[in-house]
Formats: sequence, C-alpha cells, structure tokens
Amino acid sequence: MGTECASFSRRKIAAGVFCALLVPGLACAQATGENVIEEVIVTGTRIQKANLVSVSPITQVDAEDLRLSGTTRVEDLLKNLPQLYSFQNSTASNEATGTATLNLRNLDSKRTLVLVDGRRLSQGSPFTAGSADINQVPGGLIDRVEVLTGGASAVYGSDAIAGVVNFFLVDDFEGVQLDYQFSQYSHDNGDSRMRRLLEESGNPVPTGTDRDGDTQDVTLIIGSNLEGGRGNATAYATYRDIDPITQDSRDHSACAMQRWEGEYYCGGSLTIPEGLFSDFGLLEIEQGLPGFDLMVQGHEFVPWDGRQYNYGPLNYFQRPDERWTAGALAHYAINEHVEAYTQLMFMDDQTVSQIAPSGTFFQPNTVNCDNPLLSQQQFDTLCGNYGLGPGDSQIAYIGRRNAEGGPRREDIQHTSFRGVFGLRGDINETWRYDLYVQYGEVDLKSTYHEDILRPHMERALDVVTDPGSGEPVCRSVLNGSDPSCVPWNIFEEGAVTQAALDYVSVPVSFKGTTDQTVVSGYLAANLADYGLVSPFAETGIDIILGAEYREENLEFNPDKNAQSGDVLGFGYAVSPLDGGFDVSEFYTELSIPLVEGRSLAESLHLELGYRYSDYSPGDGEDTYKVASSWVPVNELRIRASYQRAVRAPNVSELFFIENIIGWDGTDPCAGTTPERSFEDCAYTGVTEQQYGSIPATSNDPNQISFGLNMLVGGNAKLAPEESDTYSVGFLYEPRFVEGLSVSLDWYEIEIDDAIDWINADVSLNGCLDSHNPELCGLVVREPDRGSLWLSDEAYLDARGQNIGYIRTSGYDFNLDYAWEAGRWGSLLAQNLLTYLDEWEVQQHSSAPAIDCRGIYGGLCSPMPEIRNHLRLTWNTPWNVTGSVLWRYIDEVEAWDSDFEDLDSKSYFDFSVLWEPTDSIGLRLGVSNAFDEDPPIGVVGHLPWYNGNTYPGVYDALGQYWFAGVTVEF
Repeated sequence: MGTECASFSRRKIAAGVFCALLVPGLACAQATGENVIEEVIVTGTRIQKANLVSVSPITQVDAEDLRLSGTTRVEDLLKNLPQLYSFQNSTASNEATGTATLNLRNLDSKRTLVLVDGRRLSQGSPFTAGSADINQVPGGLIDRVEVLTGGASAVYGSDAIAGVVNFFLVDDFEGVQLDYQFSQYSHDNGDSRMRRLLEESGNPVPTGTDRDGDTQDVTLIIGSNLEGGRGNATAYATYRDIDPITQDSRDHSACAMQRWEGEYYCGGSLTIPEGLFSDFGLLEIEQGLPGFDLMVQGHEFVPWDGRQYNYGPLNYFQRPDERWTAGALAHYAINEHVEAYTQLMFMDDQTVSQIAPSGTFFQPNTVNCDNPLLSQQQFDTLCGNYGLGPGDSQIAYIGRRNAEGGPRREDIQHTSFRGVFGLRGDINETWRYDLYVQYGEVDLKSTYHEDILRPHMERALDVVTDPGSGEPVCRSVLNGSDPSCVPWNIFEEGAVTQAALDYVSVPVSFKGTTDQTVVSGYLAANLADYGLVSPFAETGIDIILGAEYREENLEFNPDKNAQSGDVLGFGYAVSPLDGGFDVSEFYTELSIPLVEGRSLAESLHLELGYRYSDYSPGDGEDTYKVASSWVPVNELRIRASYQRAVRAPNVSELFFIENIIGWDGTDPCAGTTPERSFEDCAYTGVTEQQYGSIPATSNDPNQISFGLNMLVGGNAKLAPEESDTYSVGFLYEPRFVEGLSVSLDWYEIEIDDAIDWINADVSLNGCLDSHNPELCGLVVREPDRGSLWLSDEAYLDARGQNIGYIRTSGYDFNLDYAWEAGRWGSLLAQNLLTYLDEWEVQQHSSAPAIDCRGIYGGLCSPMPEIRNHLRLTWNTPWNVTGSVLWRYIDEVEAWDSDFEDLDSKSYFDFSVLWEPTDSIGLRLGVSNAFDEDPPIGVVGHLPWYNGNTYPGVYDALGQYWFAGVTVEF
C-alpha cells in the first residue's frame, strides 16, 4: 500500500478530485476503454469537416499572441485587430458601464455575438443590454480566438449581424501552472503645443515622465487527463489589480480641448467654481431690460470674464479595477456513446469611474432678493438696479461647480456566473448529437457618490433671515417642510460649509440582474451511408438538425434619488426596468461536396443554412445562408457567401424608460436673427410671435453656450432589424513559395430597419430642409417661448426606432509566411489589413445618407480607411522567441472643416519570450515603444471619447511595459 501511495502522481490526485467534483456519479478508477475522438469546431458552422477549411473568412488570434502582447485585458489585444473596435473598456470614464465589449466593423457591440467554445456568453450588465462582457473570459485559458465577419444568425441566432467572436478555451490542460505579470504605462510629457495652451489658460502643466497605471495579474491553472484519456478536468483562478490614471498626468489630456475659428484652446464647462449667474437674455426678450452674466468674486458680483471650468484633470484615463475569476472545465466519456461535459465560470469585478465635481448646471432659475447671504452690492446688482425689492425674485440661472465636494465617483461591481452542462457523442457510425443546458447570470451593484439633489439644492439656496435669531436659515426650516436643510452659501468665496455639502450631496445606488437560459441540441450526420453523395464527389452530404430555446431577462432597480430625476449630474430620471423575452428556434445546415478530384475542380463545395425563430413578443423570423468554395487547383480556393441575419430588439431597446438628456447642438430658429426663415421654422413649431425672440445658445467660447434637450427611451413596437451580408474572396497557397498563404476577401453588410435613434441634428435640420411631417413630428418646442432647451417641455424626440439603413463594405487582406531558417530557427510574418470602402447610414428616408468612411464627428466615430497589423516573429533554436508588431491607423478627416483632422498613427511593439527550462517561461515587452501621442479631437460621443481622443482606437496612455513569468509543475 505504501508503494502504491508513493507512486501516486499529483496529476492523478487532481484527476480524482476533479472527477468527484465535476462529474459526480462517474467511476473514477483507471479505465482501459477507448479514447474519445474530440470534435473540432470551426466558427461559422457546426458541420464537422476533415479538412477544416472555412467557406467564410476567419481571423484567428492564438494564445501566443496574448503572451507576445502582454495584455491582461483581452479587449486590448482584440481592439488592435483591423476589424474590431472597443469603446466600453478600461479607458472609459464618463458613462462607463464597468464592462469590456467588442464591436465588429463599428456596427455596435449589440450586433457582435460573443461565444465561448461555440456557445453564447451571457449579457454583460444591466447597463449594456445585448452586449457581452468579455471580462468573464479567463485569459489564461484562451487557446485561440476566431473572428468571423458578417451575419451568422442562421448558425447562432440573433445578435450576429456584424459577426461572431468565438473564444476557444484549453480543455486538455495537464499539471499545475502559475503565472504572474506586472505591467505599467510610461509617457514623456513633451508636447510643446499642449504646454503653450495649458500655460495660456492658467492650468497646471504636467512635465517629465509619468510612470503609472500599474497592473498585476496572477493566474493559477490546475488540470489533469482522466482515466487514460477518457476526459479532462481543469480548474482556474485569476486575480487582477489595476491602478488608476487621471487625465492631469498626460499633457494631451490635462485640459478639456475645444476649438473656435480654427484654433485650439483649453475650454471646459460654464458651470464654474465661482458660480456663473445669467438671465440667458430673457430680461431683454421679455421685458426689454439689459441682461447680465455675473460671477462671484469675494462677496460681490463681477461681470463674467469668459472663464470656463477645466473638467478634464480629475477624470480617469484608466479606471482602477480589481477582478477575481474562478471556474472549471471538464469532459468525461461515460461510454462510447456518451460524453458529459461542463463549464463553470465565476467573476467578480469592481471598478470605479471618476469625473469632475457636480454642480447646479443652471437648474435654479430664480434668486429671492431678500436672501441674507447676498451682500448689499450683490442685492443692488441683481435686484435693486432692476427695481426689485426684498419681496421679489430675480430671474437667475446659476451654474455653480461643487468644487468643495470633490469629484463624482461611481463604484461599479459586477458578479457573474455561467454554467454549461451537456452530453454529446455518437449514436452510431452515422449520427452524432450534442445537447446542453446553459444558465448565466450577472448581478450589478453600483453606487454613485458626490452628486447634488435638486430639491435639496433649491431649499439650501432659498435662504431667509430667522426672525428669532437673525441668522440666515432655509425657508423650509422655518415652515417645517424640511427641518434638516442647511444654507449653501455660494454667494461668497470660501463660505461653503461641510454641513451644507452633506445636505446637498447624496449617494445614488443601482442594483440589477440579467439572466440567460439556453437549452440547445442538434443531431449531425454524414449521409454517405444513405447513398446521398454527389455523382461527382466521394464525400457524402453532412447535415445538422437542431433546436434551441433561449430566454433572457433584465431587471434594473435605481434608488428613489435616481428615479426622482433630481440628481443634477444625471440630468434625467433613471427609471426601473423589468422585462424579458424568449425565443424558440429550429435550424438546419447542409454541407454538400458537389465535385471532388476533377480537372479544374479539385473541390466544389456548397453550404446551406436555415433558422426559424419564434420570438415572444414578436413574430417568427427566417434567417439563412448560402456559401460556396471552389478549388480549381490545390493552391487556390475561391469562396463566396450570402447570409441573411436578423437581430431582435433587446430588453433595453424595448422597455427603456423615457428620459430627457442634453444634446450638443444649436437651434437655427433661435435668436434675434435666426439662421432659417420663418417659413422653414414654422414646420418645427415656431409661431410668428416667437420668431426672432426665442432664447438662443452659441458655440462662441465667449458667450453662454448650451445644448438642446433630447428625449430618449425604449419602444415596445420595434421590429427586428435585418441584414444581408455578401462576401467574395480567395485563398492562395503557391507551391513555389513554401509556407506562404495569401487571402483577399470583399465584404458588404447592409442592415435594413436598423434599431437606433434618429440623431437630433438629423430630425431638426431634416425637418427644416425637407418639411417631412415624420421628422417635424420629432421636434417639440416650449408652447410659450418656443425654446428647445429651457424646460423639459421642449425636446427633440430620439426614442428608439427602426431607422433607414446602415451599410458598410470593404476588403480584408491576410498574409501568412513561415520560413524555415535552418540553424537560425524559423521566421513567421503575419499581416492583417482592412480597407474600408464604405460606412454609410441613412437615418430617415427623407434624410441624406451619411458616409462615415475616413471621417469622425457628427454621427461618426473615427473610421479609418486603412488599418494594418503586421507581426514578425523569430523562433530561435535557443528557446527564445522575439517579435515586432507594426500597427498602422490611417488618417481620419474631421466632419466639420473647423476641426482638425486626426493624423495617421504607426505604433511599434517589441516583445521576447524565453523558456530557460521546460517548466519556466519568461516574457518581456513594450507596446507603443516610441511613446506616440494620440491624435487630438475635440468632438466626440461618450463613452468612446475620453481625454481629447478615442482610446478605443488609439494608444492614449503612452508606452506599455510588461514583464511576466510562468512556472509549471
């Protein structure tokens, strides 16, 4: 017995533990049965092929690419692929959801389906309905990632409009592996233009080299094969800790950049710490009296000098983040017909987004003239000079930054669980099956700190003299409506008390849950046994027959403060949401070898797919695909495909509650001399009496400037959107150049009845230009003043609709070349290039189509015409691998000629891997080795625009250094 125990290896101990935990009820003794042949899956089809050549173009990223890039955040690696973008990531702060999402072809993450081993990854958060959070994927277990562009709804169901990102995990790990990596950013603040602009505006200037954003990542993997190869069990645990980076540490983000008449300047917000008091021109319009723009200096009002608040420095450029993951994967052959498998994944991720302090944002619109906090000079300036006495109130919109309260911070925590349990195997020599049940759940807890509650602010500013003590006191204290009120003295520098801050500032909390249940199964066979073989081929027809049931639910519960609509930093009410849908589906696939082994037809292959989806609520939807490949000679494969894909509206798009938010735009019908004629403006609701007297905003930095109101919300009447995807290309592997493969593919994706909102600029200007009643019906003005911004009665309707179309097309060029260099090892060149030929959106049939190719601004986030990714790898005979990666992003022009173009960028990454022994691996590298600054843009949409640039496209933080070690036992 002692000898037997001594000979027991660690792997057998692990096998016994995993077998007991993951495959209960199965015998764990040593087996001598036959090994099960594992099915290999290609993304885009469930047909099992011997040749494993996809009819559709696939981009693949291997585990070695992760090691060479040194990324601990998988989205950072994938966003560098030319087809992918990432806008919800660690660099998002304002409107950050705490998730990491992927966005194929810039068609939005909700149109990119994310899979793990061919099965859906759960929704990532109640904040991002319809988008998967890839924080859930354990990076240390990734074997490869396959990216399939274009509709794949016939194979995988809804959401695959833009394509599929499929993570394949290692399922045959043996032994114990411990991995640790440390990484850090470094940036030299040497931008002379930014230094000048910061100095001119009086803002602090970051100097020297900043080294920050430290990240530590630890991964433990334990695995063993079971009983002579009948299965495998693998468990993992990871920990990641990321330090924050604030925007004041980088010269290119140290101030909020703006542009006026072709020149950049450090601008910001008109909600300033000194307080900006303005009548917005209403006194002149309504009473013929001179207006005012005032700010506080000492204990007096002085004319506003045009200053703005620099809100950038306190914003996070990289959010702090702490993430734990754990899980297990197992598969075990019960007998020759049944293999049980499971995947268990757990994640707990906590991050904090931080932005500038809150403020009043011009919400109070009057000041009581008997306010004892006013000095005599302030009373005279605001009231006395206008003939108002102690019993009166003056129009005064107040923009006062709560600088004393500190930055707003949102603590976001996501806890997720995903479990897959399935059976698969061969029924007989012809038929095989795969059945599984999957459940995923994500729980959200979020607390938003240091914002201002409107009723508290209004009561804290409505101050009178206490007749008993003669001291300033809130009117609500005297009348008993709010005895806890504390006066907020914003009329005198340095007079705000901590008690007042505690009263006006409130925390806001959110809780929510998403869950997804999938029951799926299919039967597959090669029908050669039934004689179903083309007369010109030897291989039989493959068939898949499958069915799937999927249910998705979302529950979102903001607290009473958020629901009130009175949290000033939000600007709108956040309402609870509770909804869901289910879908029952049937699908089939056929893989038909038409011709094999003939002259000019080594292979002619046809793939067909069909899926019927019955949604509740909703109607039935059909999706299908037709794809073909032709191999005239062994070196050349020509492929083409057509796919009809469908995406049903997600829970948020169906049921999101209506809210008023701000939109950065101006009203061409406002002001004393409107830009548009009365005849045009009348279609937007302007009356003859209002024309020429509607309060206006301005883009001039020396004047008061505000956006317009926009109504957003869900729409239960939304219909599914449909897309048609076309692809034609070839793969060439010449015999005369061994190791070389070249592919070129053209693609086009057109989405009809796309689910989106009509941009406020399109609805307003479209109404003015076309007089279309549908667009004009989206413009709702104040009944009395005709404004689109002074009250919640006025707005531009941007609730979800089935808009016109979105269409994109382009070319993908891939080159792989492996060269054996004899005693010097081998060299590998891999190049991925995407050329964007078109990215066009038409939001309404009467509105002109907008082509965003090579453009940013307006409706367009940056869409370079060319993105290229070239990696050269040298595998030496000394257990050392060296790599250099060149990443190129083409120039992007500004939508408006008044703004500056985004220059083209080339980034160079260097890395080296060294295995001094069989059990130790070391890695060292640097990305953006030459510390290339990101291009500066001054127009952008949150959250992908941050720090004056687009971190989801460009390297915004400087050099990225990493060093790691892997030890195996």
